[in-house]
Amino acid sequence: MGEEKIINIENVGLVLDKTTILDDVCMEMEQGKIYGLIGRNGSGKTMLMKCICGFVKPTHGKITVRNQVVGKEIDFPENMGILIENPGFIPHYSGIKNLKMLAELNRKINRQQIEETIRFVGLDPQMKRHVQKYSLGMKQRLGIAQAIMEDPDILILDEPMNGLDKEGVADMRTLFLDLKKKGKTIIIASHNAEDIDKLCDHVWEMEHGKAALKY
Repeated sequence: MGEEKIINIENVGLVLDKTTILDDVCMEMEQGKIYGLIGRNGSGKTMLMKCICGFVKPTHGKITVRNQVVGKEIDFPENMGILIENPGFIPHYSGIKNLKMLAELNRKINRQQIEETIRFVGLDPQMKRHVQKYSLGMKQRLGIAQAIMEDPDILILDEPMNGLDKEGVADMRTLFLDLKKKGKTIIIASHNAEDIDKLCDHVWEMEHGKAALKY
């Protein structure tokens, strides 16, 4: 792989309650590429993503994002969009109200940019419906909007196609490839081999906490 490593994972291990969750994982990721993590449930994909984001501290090894060690030099990498497990939206607020509240934490974007992002993922920013009445696919689109709305350099997406119909999957594939063209680095965990084959430049298969580079 080339020179500009945006994420470096060196011999990362994670042991929880005497169970090995991650076992000496090594990965390098460059800017402007899409990386896939595949493997069955419990293989370590989600936990590795949580370690990259700074949510979980590895037992040993180190993760470097933009030349800063996560958990030492920085607690949480900046400029990173995250969709891991179910986004915690407030159920009795509309989609745009939820995103506005989240956007107020960093104050990076305005209402117009939020509306553009909602349209970008195929939802209607004018829709008043509460999130609790959203379909699974609509919630997933809103989760992706939340991950991308502040224009992060890095996207960490755990099963981003969950709950989407065929049209939704096609829309999101196009969206992720557009983001890649803009120089974003995207990490996707997916059960769907077709998503991985169509989107990813490099893929690791995870099993029992170990990661093997497939291509």
